[in-house]
Amino acid sequence: MAFGKWIGGVIGWMAGGPLGALAGFALGSLFDGGISISTTTEQHTQRSDIYGQRNSFLFSMLVMASYIIKADGKIMHSEMEFVRRFLRSNFGEESVTEGNQILLNLFEQRKQMDSVNPSAFKKTIYDCGQQIAANLTYEERLQLLRFLAMIAQSDGNVHIKEIEALKEVATAMGLSTSEVDSMLNLGRNTLDAAYKALEIEPSATDEEVKIAYRKLALKHHPDRVASLGEDIHKAAEEKFRQINEAKDKIYKARGLN
Repeated sequence: MAFGKWIGGVIGWMAGGPLGALAGFALGSLFDGGISISTTTEQHTQRSDIYGQRNSFLFSMLVMASYIIKADGKIMHSEMEFVRRFLRSNFGEESVTEGNQILLNLFEQRKQMDSVNPSAFKKTIYDCGQQIAANLTYEERLQLLRFLAMIAQSDGNVHIKEIEALKEVATAMGLSTSEVDSMLNLGRNTLDAAYKALEIEPSATDEEVKIAYRKLALKHHPDRVASLGEDIHKAAEEKFRQINEAKDKIYKARGLN
């Protein structure tokens, strides 16, 4: 599937507001005659209902990814390649070129905005986060944050500036900073990381551990993002598996069943 097939044309709730403004710059050059980001009655078709939410989620991910990737002042090949692999595996080779260009366009937009006001793009990202918070469910926002954390981790070293940027994005999207710490510790093979993944301290009681696991498992259940497509659902399943691994490590250390 060509990338433009799902990101162009009707792009759901992000057609207006700060995300819509960025879309006009980041996507317009990819399509002959530009793209339509208006929200006329005629556009509110069944196709818009089916694809609009997914399209908006994916473009939102690219916008926030552009902020995370540049957080430490560098564009790392490994982080860009992580995004390329995601696009390639789910949308085909053509999507890689187009998705890469969207990120480059967003980097250029940031450069232009910050040359006038050093905090301009940061403010735009905050406004985008608020628009995302108003239109995506809590579970969908958690999955978006998970993708961003994985991008930051893809070079094997999460810079302090990337952690700060992740927490800024999380706050803008109505999530807690503790959820960033949880995301960054999923999949790490230590007991300390397991506690952080479950958002609890090692001093927690056994009952508090069980409650924390049940709470985390409920809000990260893959079925809660099923409407965003099979690829997003599979990524959520992997995150759910890592949550269970963290729980199992803590349970084993405590002798719990």
